[in-house]
Order: sequence, then C-alpha cells, then structure tokens
Amino acid sequence: MKIICIGRNYSEHARELNNDIPTEPVMFMKPDSALLRNNDPFYIPSFSQDVHYECELIVRINRLGKNIEPKFASRYYDEIGLGIDFTARDLQNKLKDKGLPWEKAKAFDRSAVISTDFIPKTELPDVNAIKFQLKKNGELVQNGDSSFMLFPIDELISQVSNYFTLKIGDLIYTGTPAGVGPVAIGDRLEGFLEGRKMFDFEVK
Repeated sequence: MKIICIGRNYSEHARELNNDIPTEPVMFMKPDSALLRNNDPFYIPSFSQDVHYECELIVRINRLGKNIEPKFASRYYDEIGLGIDFTARDLQNKLKDKGLPWEKAKAFDRSAVISTDFIPKTELPDVNAIKFQLKKNGELVQNGDSSFMLFPIDELISQVSNYFTLKIGDLIYTGTPAGVGPVAIGDRLEGFLEGRKMFDFEVK
C-alpha cells in the first residue's frame, strides 16, 4: 500500500503559501508508517517547531490500474475518506529553499491522519462537489469543497496512474484548501465530510 499526496490542488491554498498555481498535479509520497489511525493522538515531532494541519479528502483505490483514462477513473474507487497531511512547515521551507525533496517535512511517522470510516460515493450527492470541514478546538479553520479542486478526483487518478501503478488499497490525498495553520500541544482536531464526523483526536 502506498500513499500518494497531491500538493497545491486548491488555488487559494497555493496563494496563502506564496506558491505558483500549478499547471499539472504536484505529487509526493508518504510511506505506510506515516498513517495515524483510529483517532490516536498526534505527537508533535521533536525536529519541528511549526507543524501545520492540512485537511484533505482521501480516495482509496479498489482495483489495479495503469495509464487510466479520466473517463474510466471513476471505476477505480468507490468510497471517500478524510484525513490530515501534517507538515513540518519550518523544515519544508528550509528544504524548498535548497531545492531538496520534502520527505523529511511531509512523510515522517504518523503524519498522515486517516478517518476511522470511508463513505461510499453512492451516498454522496456529487463527488465533484464534496463539502468537508476541519475544526480546531471547536473553531472552524478549514472549509473545503472539492468543486474548487484544480484537478478533480478522476483527473488525479488518471495523472497519478501515468507514473505509478495503482493497486488495491492505495490512498490518494487530494490536496488541502486554504486555512492551514499550526498545531500546539492540547489542540483537538475534528474532521467532517458532508456533515459526518470522520476523525476526532488530540495533539500531544
């Protein structure tokens, strides 16, 4: 199982970090050791003083695929989850300044929160307009809508499959909307997908 992450897939998020708007999906990967499951607490790593939350829709692949055409991409997933791509922002900025890969800032242990459940896409009104939210300590901090993705889910599946063979159980984190920010010890993060609570955990 592999975790493929998409960066800068919402223009307002790209702008808030002073990044260019991409003309093709920005891809990076996390190992399976990055997963944080079952509402376990997230422990801030000792190597960062500025860890940010990034709430994202997650697609779980349900069949083997390579070089998938966008018109067939919907066959390769049947449920949607919600997660967080934790980012050591201070470390990421240093790596970017040097033109180095991001993995130390993005792929560290337990940096990929995954919801306790996934929702069948047949229960969602429109997979191209999925509403999701993140609350920190009860306050709404991110309010997402997949209709604002620069690259919709089917396009992402197609593009990713051009580079990586997709296998059953692979996860695609589809990018985060604007509103990212830091976490601190004692914070509580709650994620909602179309009004359903998908995760609820503490930062330690």
